[in-house]
Amino acid sequence: MTQEHPTTPSPFQLDQWETEARASTDPSLLDEPGIRAGRFGVIHRKALRLAFAAGADEELQACINWLYENGWGQAVDGLRNTRRPKPPSLKELALAILDDAHRGDLGDDEVATIRRALESLPD
Repeated sequence: MTQEHPTTPSPFQLDQWETEARASTDPSLLDEPGIRAGRFGVIHRKALRLAFAAGADEELQACINWLYENGWGQAVDGLRNTRRPKPPSLKELALAILDDAHRGDLGDDEVATIRRALESLPD
């Protein structure tokens, strides 16, 4: 299971950046070795997403450092959890699906048994 970085540029931003890069007179933006014109968009967009995510992570770390340096260290966990939430575990996903899927197809005893089994698993 993959999860997209929480700060990902919108498709509109990617289109705009790609248009600007293609219109640029700077040949280094388009003439990288190994990039073919037909595949430019895919490679370029992936590089943009990675750069965007890296910049966002750097900014978050700078904010965390500032909080520590200025006596607000107790706010760091809240900031990090809000800006970079962890994806739900497989167990949490299965329980949510079980809750959503239980519309009369399974009996209450069967649901209870599956729930106990899932809840006994580690996250």
